[in-house]
Amino acid sequence: CTAIHSAFPQLLAAEEFDDAANLLAGNPDATTISIDEPSENPKNQYGLLQDSRREEDDELLGTDDSDKTELLAGQKKSAPFWTFEYYQTFFDVDTYQVLDRIKGSVFPIPGKNFVRLYIRSNPDLYGPFWICATLVFAIAISGNLSNFFIHLGKPAYRYVPEFRKVSIAATAIYAYAWLVPLALWGFLMWRNSKVMNIVSYSFLEIVCVYGYSLFIYIPTAILWIIPQKAVRWILVMVALCLSGSVLVMTFWPAVRDDNRRIALATMVTVVLLHALLAIGCLAYFFDAPDLNVLIPTAAAQNGTIVATKTQ
Repeated sequence: CTAIHSAFPQLLAAEEFDDAANLLAGNPDATTISIDEPSENPKNQYGLLQDSRREEDDELLGTDDSDKTELLAGQKKSAPFWTFEYYQTFFDVDTYQVLDRIKGSVFPIPGKNFVRLYIRSNPDLYGPFWICATLVFAIAISGNLSNFFIHLGKPAYRYVPEFRKVSIAATAIYAYAWLVPLALWGFLMWRNSKVMNIVSYSFLEIVCVYGYSLFIYIPTAILWIIPQKAVRWILVMVALCLSGSVLVMTFWPAVRDDNRRIALATMVTVVLLHALLAIGCLAYFFDAPDLNVLIPTAAAQNGTIVATKTQ
């Protein structure tokens, strides 16, 4: 009975094969359908549905392009750091990307990560370098023009351009744009070794964020020429809120899983250093004591005229 039972399916298959052969012999144009095809189609359809769902999730999370870029970056052969080709990759960015990142730094989107939205696909140094250079000259030239317009028309005033402001502004801005990101990157690396965080940033990405966040100070420095302290302070507060929000929304995900006090202290330090740069530039280059106005005063001893500098 067991032998008959096991041979029964083979007999049915043979009969079906004979029927199909007779059908094809009688009608050569007839079509045959494979029984195995339906079993494969649901798997293929399910795989396509899974891939489409993953693509939708990656698009919502903003991680699809960044993850692909990171994988491709790992496959590329990087040139040695002492060659020109190594640094050329940091400036390989087009105008549309730079303008898009500037727009994102001036008008931050609430709840969006600036690095994942703009930077991670292709971090660059082109934008930060020229933004810092433009800000240096904007602050130095605006500071000289502000001093000129304030004392314009005074008979004892003689305008003397202060070129040293360019070097001072360059030192302050470039030191901030490089040293603060370096310190923050080292701190995040140290904390990530103690606390497992989801979000992590490279040093180049942090420099890129800080560089683009300084763009808002370029038009602000030009408007600081207005000789009204109230207007200047309103401008610096608006600029600080816009650029500071970019830094907070970018770096908060990197520290929010850490100790609560450490996370808050890190964010407060980032915002305070950013505010210190803005307020320091305003106070030094625009509200500094004028040393160029000479007022003649009579000396009590010999009756000679002595020129003293006003504070």
